[in-house]
Amino acid sequence: MFTSSLLIEDVSNVLKLLSDKTRLTMIAILVQQECCVCEFVEAFDMSQPSISQHLRKLKDGGIVKETKKGQWVYYSINKQSEFYPLISNILEHTPTQTELIDKLIKNSPVRQKCCN
Repeated sequence: MFTSSLLIEDVSNVLKLLSDKTRLTMIAILVQQECCVCEFVEAFDMSQPSISQHLRKLKDGGIVKETKKGQWVYYSINKQSEFYPLISNILEHTPTQTELIDKLIKNSPVRQKCCN
């Protein structure tokens, strides 16, 4: 059973962030693999500003963190977040994103082209 001292308003805000299909999918991916914006642009076939806006919301909510590597910024799940146990629990009931991860990381040369 998941217990927490989080306020209901905080939980509500996190659930609002995760209620968006794109953001929920991003989180499911980021739990397994860090990614940069350009990788998400290709995987989701969305514009860079749209992807950046989704990531900003997740970062502002404390759900993801960013790490600068050279000129590139990589995003990953924030496991130190007070919301991580809740998010982890939600993801246990969420379909895996194996196909999208394969497209994103394994079968795509994007990381070699833009992120290195």
